[in-house]
Amino acid sequence: MTFGSLTRVPLPYDAESGTEARASFAELTGKMADLVAGAAGCSPYLRTLMSRERDWIAAALSRDPATSLADELAALDETALPDLSARLRQAKRRIGLLAALADLGGVWSLDQVTGALSDLADRATHVALTTLVGDEIRRGKLPGATAEDAATGAGMVVLAMGKMGARELNYSSDIDLICLFDEQRFSTDDYHEARASFLRITRKLCGLLSDYTDEGYVFRTDLRLRPDPSVTPVCLSMEAAERYYESLGRTWERAAYIKARPCAGDLDAGARFLETLRPFVWRKHLDFAAIQDAHDMRLKIKAHKGLGGALALEGHDLKLGQGGIREIEFFTQTRQLIAGGRDPDLRSPRTVEGLAALAAKGWIPQDVAEKLTAHYIEHREIEHRLQMVQDAQTQKLPTSPEGFDRIARFVGEGDTNAFRTRLEGRLKHVAELTEGFFAPDTATEAEPDLSEAAQDLIAGWPSYAALRSGRAQEIFKRVRPLILTKLQDAGDPDAALVQFDRFLSGLPAGVQLFSLFEANPQLIDLIVDICATAPRLAAYLSRNAAVFDAVIGGGFFAQWPGTAALHKELADRLAQIDDYERQLDAARIWAREWHFRVGVHHLRGLIDAFEAGAEYASLAEAVLTALWPVVVAEFSAKHGDPPGQGAVVLGMGSLGAGRLNAVSDLDLIVIYDADAADMSEGRRPLDARSYFARLTKAFLTALSAPTAEGRLYEVDMRLRPSGRQGPVATSLSAFENYQRIEAWTWEHLALTRARRVAGSVALGEKIEALRRQLLAEKSTGPSIYKDVSDMRARLAEAKPAHGLWDAKSGPGRLMDIELIAQFCALRAGNPARRVEAQLRAGVKAGVMDAHSEAQILQAYRLCWTMQATGRLLADKISDIDQLGPGGQKFILASAGAKTTDALATRLQERCHVAQALIASTLVESGPVKDMTDHDARQ
Repeated sequence: MTFGSLTRVPLPYDAESGTEARASFAELTGKMADLVAGAAGCSPYLRTLMSRERDWIAAALSRDPATSLADELAALDETALPDLSARLRQAKRRIGLLAALADLGGVWSLDQVTGALSDLADRATHVALTTLVGDEIRRGKLPGATAEDAATGAGMVVLAMGKMGARELNYSSDIDLICLFDEQRFSTDDYHEARASFLRITRKLCGLLSDYTDEGYVFRTDLRLRPDPSVTPVCLSMEAAERYYESLGRTWERAAYIKARPCAGDLDAGARFLETLRPFVWRKHLDFAAIQDAHDMRLKIKAHKGLGGALALEGHDLKLGQGGIREIEFFTQTRQLIAGGRDPDLRSPRTVEGLAALAAKGWIPQDVAEKLTAHYIEHREIEHRLQMVQDAQTQKLPTSPEGFDRIARFVGEGDTNAFRTRLEGRLKHVAELTEGFFAPDTATEAEPDLSEAAQDLIAGWPSYAALRSGRAQEIFKRVRPLILTKLQDAGDPDAALVQFDRFLSGLPAGVQLFSLFEANPQLIDLIVDICATAPRLAAYLSRNAAVFDAVIGGGFFAQWPGTAALHKELADRLAQIDDYERQLDAARIWAREWHFRVGVHHLRGLIDAFEAGAEYASLAEAVLTALWPVVVAEFSAKHGDPPGQGAVVLGMGSLGAGRLNAVSDLDLIVIYDADAADMSEGRRPLDARSYFARLTKAFLTALSAPTAEGRLYEVDMRLRPSGRQGPVATSLSAFENYQRIEAWTWEHLALTRARRVAGSVALGEKIEALRRQLLAEKSTGPSIYKDVSDMRARLAEAKPAHGLWDAKSGPGRLMDIELIAQFCALRAGNPARRVEAQLRAGVKAGVMDAHSEAQILQAYRLCWTMQATGRLLADKISDIDQLGPGGQKFILASAGAKTTDALATRLQERCHVAQALIASTLVESGPVKDMTDHDARQ
């Protein structure tokens, strides 16, 4: 874009100055001449720059301004130190004038204007730093450094902060810098000499940029954003800075580092340093406590600057005052701090980009983002014109009518009253859009009347870990009335309060969670619902309160996305992490949130017990499928790629059947396809048997070992050949031989539910073909009926029902029904895995009749509903009365019964019928039809 594409021009406030400027650029005509006249007529400073750089700007006005900018910046690179001060100041004059005219003429957008000023600041800082470092090296003051090291600052880096870091510099901005050096580049003996040298460089750098000379200045430089500036040197080692932020860093410093970027010196070292600070800046959990911190910061700034009170345009601070630029920036940065730890897409250092990202991810309404963006751009453009008048570092509006006339003309407005009206409206609108977000509602509701027992219970709350800090107590004081009111509305208030007390007592800390409750009151409804209904889930939450993040993170109540989408989401997340331990932690955090989501959906009645079972299994498969290649990659780094055709992880039992409950462990088998003599080709090669055995153990550790984020799943591998005595990984040939020759009938029954859940797809297909062959071959075994009958008797003796409400163990209940379903699949030689499809295969093969199938399925559906619902609510249900009114109501609704007595009667009757039908099915009555149903539902 060239200056020939003007879209606006300022109106000259001082007509005489405008006329003189027009005359001095006689070669310009039309709008180009109007632009020069308007700029000079509104800004004495720009008029001076035009006079001083007349020939250069005249040439630049005939070219693409981006080309003029690039040429001027490039010319700085070869400037010698004695000439550098004057040359930098000349570049500042030229680029400042170029940017002003491109801005005033609408040739450049706000983004391009601030980008040009930021490019100048970057190049000036880098050239000054590398030249000064080169001088120190030449004088022998920087130990171990050579002349070539000057180009990268010899280990020193300058971080651009604030508006410079975001590439949003205003027209007369300070530049906020933090100067650091990489102490690892120097030996212990050289450290202090190097540190002294970098301190000298930093002081000279500031002088070179900010000292006023006859040529002017480049940028006023501020180093006060460094850690504890009152006591620390102007250039710190990276190690010292990192220690400070880890132990003492505050929310405002976290917000500052949203915009931080390396701009001069050793850019790679600067990037590494910022990566070490990433966990400090971007918390892994939603950080609603940052709202209060931001609110407190705003109040302190306003009090310090005297910016309180009613809005009046005269002298109003467009940056810090009501409805100003800082309000929009704080609004954006605080939301980024809340959610950016979970979503890297929200981490843009730029205000407009940040608003757009927040809207795209649903954190703010789209119309709010658009309105704040428009107001921000107009505020910044007026800010630039305020500063252009005399190159003053100011954001204050004029105090006189003449001053407002000048700024109105500067923005091309001939009617000052209209300009004032629009400006005042924008300020008020920004305040309306942002104030409610920042200022928490400090009004405290009255607490409900509580029983004496309840009062005694909550009297102990201040002693809990979550309420020991003053800040936690302050926030909890605001949310406590609503929590107690909601608890009183529960079906059994006392029981709900007791469970909430247990939840509260288990919390290790409270500030973040209480802030989350305050910002999202709907979560209080959810925790009360859980406490009143599901004690086990409440206990889980006290240990894993961070899963509440997922509830408001977007899409929590959406439909289940499916295994493939879940696998991709987790795999993509793990691929962004280059540390194995962090990958394991990330997988645990991710899986925990999805697991909680299934439980909440089930509890809220959005899905039933069978849908929940399928979703738990889908989640487990996604975790296994995504984590397996991560473990293989980590293992392969030491021992080389897997030999042979690799390995496959088979899900057995409930996982293979695709139906888990809230606390199910995973039954797994690992099978590999490689000759015993095959060796891996890594740094520490292993034979195939050792390789896959150790790889399997590594995978089990990745799933089951407790890390800082807990464990993923308990794993049971007893269904592998030879059970606990056999190797943890089995070769395909050994597996096939064992199944054909040595395996017992119960192992063939287990095979009916085997399914690939991770590892080689090709090997999985080969094993599935083998599974189908084996089922067909073993379907006519002469002892199947007797073996299964014996197994059933042993199960009844070893695992009797633990009371009336045990839906899993005992005759006619889940284990019994699953056993007969597997028998049906095996006897029919059918590959079906789920109970319903296996029973259907038995009917088609003549193993049982349709009436028996229907009656057994009735018992199965009731038992599964009881088991899945019960394991969501409590660890064990020996008596349904122990669940309390909320839990009872939920389990009765799930089972479709009106009373506990009616449910007990139905459970006993259906299980008794199922028991009898199972027993009759296992009485051998003749040959099975020669037919299989390979189209049965898998």
